[in-house]
Amino acid sequence: MSADLSQCSDQDLAAFSRVRRDDAYRELLRRYKTGVYRLIVKQIGDADEALDLTQETFVSGFSALDRYDGDRPFRTWIARIALNKCRDWARRRKVRAFFSRALPLESAHQVASDGPTPDSAATDKRELARVRGAIDQLPPNLREVLLLRGVDEVSQAETAVILRVSEKTVETRLYRARTKLRQLLAEPSASARG
Repeated sequence: MSADLSQCSDQDLAAFSRVRRDDAYRELLRRYKTGVYRLIVKQIGDADEALDLTQETFVSGFSALDRYDGDRPFRTWIARIALNKCRDWARRRKVRAFFSRALPLESAHQVASDGPTPDSAATDKRELARVRGAIDQLPPNLREVLLLRGVDEVSQAETAVILRVSEKTVETRLYRARTKLRQLLAEPSASARG
């Protein structure tokens, strides 16, 4: 039966899902889970957490299907939910980081060293981490636009819909994000200074 559903529109699949047709849920998942996962992993930088957040995104989306406006693409609707999940995750992470820094000094020996490893693959990993760290330093509104437009290659119009801003705002934020990222990457790293 799901072979028939592969020809259905997103609106039809949402309608079928509202009446609890499992094959419609599966088809929506098949169409969008990879894109949602890629969006999330690029937002948060943690592949394992991204799997969990992808699942949470679809659970939330499927439970809120009554609020889905069939006149808009399902892709942008589910992407907005995914971004909200990423924002929630980042807030929770900040709280956890605060409390983990409050550990007593006796447990300091358990903290792993961030020092570079000797093998050559570590250089690439460090550079990737440096870029990821620079992206993470961008304000959320710039980071989201940069990742959606520059990495996920979401169109300017779709990005505007996902973020609920104008296309001109997307263009401006993308320019600012790229400029700020270049500045951050041009700065000497803290390890090179110290």
